[in-house]
Amino acid sequence: MSDTEVSTKVTPALHPDNIKQIDGYDDDTAPYLGQVATAFSEAYEGIKAVWSAKDASLKNPTWNEAQAMIHTDDFAQKKLTRITKHFDSAMANLTKGIEAMEQQLASPIQHSGSSAIAAEIRAHVKTLSTEDRHKFLDEAQKAGDHTTLSAVLAAPGYLSGVSETERQVRTRLYHEASSPAVAKKLKAMKGARQMIEERSGLVFTAMTKAVGAPAHKVKALREAKSQAEAAFILKDAL
Repeated sequence: MSDTEVSTKVTPALHPDNIKQIDGYDDDTAPYLGQVATAFSEAYEGIKAVWSAKDASLKNPTWNEAQAMIHTDDFAQKKLTRITKHFDSAMANLTKGIEAMEQQLASPIQHSGSSAIAAEIRAHVKTLSTEDRHKFLDEAQKAGDHTTLSAVLAAPGYLSGVSETERQVRTRLYHEASSPAVAKKLKAMKGARQMIEERSGLVFTAMTKAVGAPAHKVKALREAKSQAEAAFILKDAL
């Protein structure tokens, strides 16, 4: 469990422990999602802090309700800036890492072994019906038959009768089977990015709830405060 205590005032969807439910999350991939956990922790703790600030402001005998709300909103905006920076940074780094791994898993397969045997394998595959070809390559994939797979996938598809789309898909499957750690890491990072995309926006609603009023109301209070203070400045000038 994380050190973030659960609060009934903050939506559970923003609790950092949610990342443990991401497909692919485990002790191996957790280090790569550390920045994501930090971003959600900052959000959760930040919203909790705004709730505490509001409670404290309402107990200040020198502030009325409007003043308390304005001061709470000032604090909330500072927290919101910090939170959004954490989410933006986590998203940027996730996207960069995901793109790098996607390229790795889509990179061309290098053929090894006899070119004559490879040519024979491609010729054999080309004589098969579409259904038998799929079955043949599926069995090779399952068996981890590098000789067969590299002979077919390392060469243009027309030499074996395999479409370019199928060749790309099978190349990806080949790399995933050859590099399971990379595939698992990629899955976890994609899940983390999706979680940020779906949940980070909840911060704005949660902050509004913590402050106790929507942005337009707080803005109106600020304008009224400024106008009142301006009146005193004019009087002093006279």
